[in-house]
Amino acid sequence: MTLRLVNTLTRTREPFSPANSNRVTMYVCGPTVYNFAHIGNARPAVVFDVLYRLLKRHFGRVVYARNFTDVDDKINAAAKEANLSISTVTERYIEAYHSDMAALGVLTPDLEPRVTEHIPEIIDMVERLIARGHAYAVEGHVLFHVPSFSNYGALSGRNRDEMVSGARIEVAPYKQDPADFILWKPSTPDLPGWESPWGRGRPGWHIECSAMIEQRLGTTIDIHGGGQDLIFPHHENEIAQGTCAHDGELYCRHWVHNGFVTVEGRKMSKSLGNVLLVRDLLDEAPGEVIRFALLGAHYRQPLDWSADALAQAKRGLDRVYGTLRDLGDVPDVACPHGMLDAFEAALGDDLNFPRAIAELFRIAKAARRAATVADRATYKAALRDAGGLLGLLQQDPAVWFEQAPGEDADTAGIQRLVEARQAARSARDYATADRIRAKLVSLGITVEDRADGPIWRRTG
Repeated sequence: MTLRLVNTLTRTREPFSPANSNRVTMYVCGPTVYNFAHIGNARPAVVFDVLYRLLKRHFGRVVYARNFTDVDDKINAAAKEANLSISTVTERYIEAYHSDMAALGVLTPDLEPRVTEHIPEIIDMVERLIARGHAYAVEGHVLFHVPSFSNYGALSGRNRDEMVSGARIEVAPYKQDPADFILWKPSTPDLPGWESPWGRGRPGWHIECSAMIEQRLGTTIDIHGGGQDLIFPHHENEIAQGTCAHDGELYCRHWVHNGFVTVEGRKMSKSLGNVLLVRDLLDEAPGEVIRFALLGAHYRQPLDWSADALAQAKRGLDRVYGTLRDLGDVPDVACPHGMLDAFEAALGDDLNFPRAIAELFRIAKAARRAATVADRATYKAALRDAGGLLGLLQQDPAVWFEQAPGEDADTAGIQRLVEARQAARSARDYATADRIRAKLVSLGITVEDRADGPIWRRTG
């Protein structure tokens, strides 16, 4: 399979070519942890989870990092409003994010760096940018000097006036240029801060990712992902910092961005009251249904969320799980080589989810028409294998169909616990995995760990 991805920087569909085929590096901007994850936050988590699964199948080692921003003015405001410590707020929402993403079948990344764990690396990068003439310190602040980087604006394709207005840049007398952006800023005694050569302060948003990437993945990475809203100014600024800190060395080989999620045709916003939290949606449908709905459009296109789309996703999964249930009497075999060529070609074509899902349904249809036990067994294996690449179809069909109309929330909660336990096991956090297993036993649930993932059954 040849993997081709649209590179936001070059605006072309390019064959994916890692610098080292035995160690693919991918970094995706994760959440700022001051609230629960909404469905827009879930889309990149699911999109890049599928890419992660695909890369792991076709390359050697894949090192996938997704960060937590745990230093931010929104976090400070949330802590003040709730009269809680900042660390209490961030830990609460990191735990909630892990739980919600596990319910959607999102694998735990190899690395989950936090900003607060990388302050020395951030300060070091800022010092190097100053030494190289790309940044300057003034009045307790350090700013990146945008005119010092001639390729600034290449990622977003914006001209200078658009960039200055689009970044909503604070007008400040200490700036040498209106487009200059903050790398370090002073902290008052009531705010989190760290000692630095420029006084007690905290990092600006953009420098955080550049420093974490350098420390965890290296000076040049293969893939950098995130939502379209991050292209400017965040990723534009990352390129400037990362390139200048490394004397012009390439920062990232492939830039990949997913489209927005709208709700009933409208942008999500607090003012419209249509911000849909993942944990609330899990009361309406199992996590696998939500995941399937998030895969319903090409990742670079907008995805419109609606109750009808969720119901359609449920019906689609019912059809394929129904096929697997009908194949329950045939033996489990390995998926034959070449059986998934068309399916993987769809995913390899810039993660064409709609085409891949159409191929999944074609396999299910062929399975229903298969006349011999051998053919039925190979189609069953193909469905499981293809579903695994999408993060779907790994449950026991009997469990899937035992949900009564009023049982969705209960079943979704159990599935969330099973997936959280699996995530803990993958992270080698066996103490947490054992605690979750004990909780499941108390609920009358047994879990069977299989090579293709855990399945669960009610025993009481």
